[in-house]
Amino acid sequence: MTTALITGATAGIGAAFARRLAKDGRDLVLVARNTERLEAAAAELGKRYGVQVETLTADLATEEGIAAVEERLRDSERAVDILINNAGFGNKGRFLSVPLQAELDMVKVHIEAVLRLTMAAVPGMRERGFGGIVNVASVAAFVPRGTYGASKAWMVSFTQGIARDLGGTGVRLLALCPGFTRTEFHERAGMGTSNIPSWAWLSAERVVDEALRDLARGRTLSVPSKRYKAAVTLGRMLPAGTFGGVSSKAARSYGPN
Repeated sequence: MTTALITGATAGIGAAFARRLAKDGRDLVLVARNTERLEAAAAELGKRYGVQVETLTADLATEEGIAAVEERLRDSERAVDILINNAGFGNKGRFLSVPLQAELDMVKVHIEAVLRLTMAAVPGMRERGFGGIVNVASVAAFVPRGTYGASKAWMVSFTQGIARDLGGTGVRLLALCPGFTRTEFHERAGMGTSNIPSWAWLSAERVVDEALRDLARGRTLSVPSKRYKAAVTLGRMLPAGTFGGVSSKAARSYGPN
């Protein structure tokens, strides 16, 4: 039986990944900051799906948190075959209105943690000739939008570059770029969503289903739904900054986590 480690596993897309992978019969390692929520999620998933669920309390905005997850990923006696780098957050407000530390924490979680956890997981996967890594980015990666969009753009570029480097090893990497997804993301960031039309929203379950299907097909980029695929294609064709006004009105809120 394979084991999947999921960061940001107690809510939103991370929780949807946990449910889907447990339903598929995979054991889980759930990583999040809130121990109480982790234990509740583990008990529910273990009871419902009959899989082994381990919990690891870690804040990926801290050195100690990243190091703890790195150590778990390097444990060859308890191999992790699937890594879902899902942890993330958004900051409300334009550049300079957001505290510097909040922006640095975002860089730590979205970039440094993703880099280090990927690097910790890949050697064992490559040695076994099998493994999958999903890095949860956002359609914001294709729209100039400050630190959030920049960090997600880095995630896409990093994922696709490492996927090429690991071609033929049996290790697959996927950058997942959903649009607006019904999760706790916007509420946690204090962002309003009343200006977002109902048709723009995706369910976390749909996002996960499309991501796992694309990973199985060997793709390196997954943009769930035809409407967001079209938006990303258009965004790549138009001059930089075309969607700047839209992204500002959205209050930096494309984040899916």
